[in-house]
Amino acid sequence: MGIVTPGFRGRPRPSGPELPPGQYLTEDFPVLSAGPTPRVPMDRWEFVITTETSREHRWSWTDLMALPSDTPTVDIHCVTKWSKLGTTWQGVSLDTLMSDVDTAADYALVHSYGGYTTNLPLSDLLDGRAWVAYRFDGDDLHPEHGGPARLLVPHLYFWKSAKWVRGIQLRFDDEPGFWESAGYHDYGDPWREQRYQGD
Repeated sequence: MGIVTPGFRGRPRPSGPELPPGQYLTEDFPVLSAGPTPRVPMDRWEFVITTETSREHRWSWTDLMALPSDTPTVDIHCVTKWSKLGTTWQGVSLDTLMSDVDTAADYALVHSYGGYTTNLPLSDLLDGRAWVAYRFDGDDLHPEHGGPARLLVPHLYFWKSAKWVRGIQLRFDDEPGFWESAGYHDYGDPWREQRYQGD
């Protein structure tokens, strides 16, 4: 005698997109910042990659706009547990910016206008996985979302996608950034739920 009634399928499971563990779906774009929103005049904006030998590679806003751009559509996941799917950006790939940079560094410390920093392995910025993004959903990137330009590293929690980005320091050591020094995870993979140190 069978113990399962024919046709029984159990409780219905909610259908929908797969999200990283602990995340919920949002349709809006929450604004979260570690400090006040810096206002950077476009004629004074610059992005600087500094190698481990202190060599600097600089781009003005005009220089950045002259570079080839991509329009990635990606999912983003915030450590505060919201996820927004299918977001479309425009920006310059870090592969393009790093193409003439000679480095043996393993890590990057990202700097923002306003003093924010975050650390990443350099490999996570390459191979089509990171951009300096300046447009979102067809519009110029608003200051509250990191405009005029922010780092976009969508495969990691969104605090790694530094708003108001102004430069990257290439390093041999993995120096913790702002949130990492306060106990957040050094890497921040949402699919492994790496929110805090020890996760």
